Amino acid sequence: MSKSPGHAGTVRVFIADGSQLSCQLIAGAVRRGRYRTRVVGYATDAAGIRAGLEESDADVAVIGARLDNEDRAGFDVTREIIASRSKASVIIILDSNKPTMVVEAFRAGASGIFSRDQSSELLCKCIHAVHKGQVWASSKELHFVIEALGPALPTKSISLRATGLLTKREEGVVHLVAEGMTNRDISQELKLSEHTVRNYLFRIFNKVGTSNRLELALYAIDRREALEQQNAPAAMESVAAGADQDVSSRRA
Repeated sequence: MSKSPGHAGTVRVFIADGSQLSCQLIAGAVRRGRYRTRVVGYATDAAGIRAGLEESDADVAVIGARLDNEDRAGFDVTREIIASRSKASVIIILDSNKPTMVVEAFRAGASGIFSRDQSSELLCKCIHAVHKGQVWASSKELHFVIEALGPALPTKSISLRATGLLTKREEGVVHLVAEGMTNRDISQELKLSEHTVRNYLFRIFNKVGTSNRLELALYAIDRREALEQQNAPAAMESVAAGADQDVSSRRA
């Protein structure tokens, strides 16, 4: 796909929300902002978003959590965008900043979240910050994410269910991620290209139900502990059986 150069410093923005009127209102607000942005398209459903991003070469996609009368469709399409390795970073517009909504938005792969009751000027600032690689959220919202990634993260249920789903090569990638290696380190260790490593990670995320490297590392650590606990009774039985056999031999 050819890249359109655009004006220097101008961020190309694709907008998606539950109705055309809502998209137009957001687009108007973005255009009026003092930051240099150019709206390159909009859509109201997942199919329109996929097609629009392919055609527009947007830098940032601003997506409503609610699309085409589906409450959480924006989260699903964000996952698709991230999995497709699109160049566009995603900002999700939330109707509510409840902890579950905030955490789900970041789990889906959003780089920023924005509330509908915030100002249009702040949205423009959010767009440019995300385009520069920053994460956009309030301190309160970041605390929600930190708490969700803490000890309460339900990786144990993932661990047992996912056992056996990964290939030997994928297991090796997971192990190296848990060791803190970067994609470049992993590519050198396994003699693979970085592109191939990224493809492995996307497949692994889908298989085990994680959405980023931190969750995958926690998953790997937790599964290792779960397997050790699972194997402990068998090991004890083996030791006991060996002791019984030794006693029997002595009696004989």
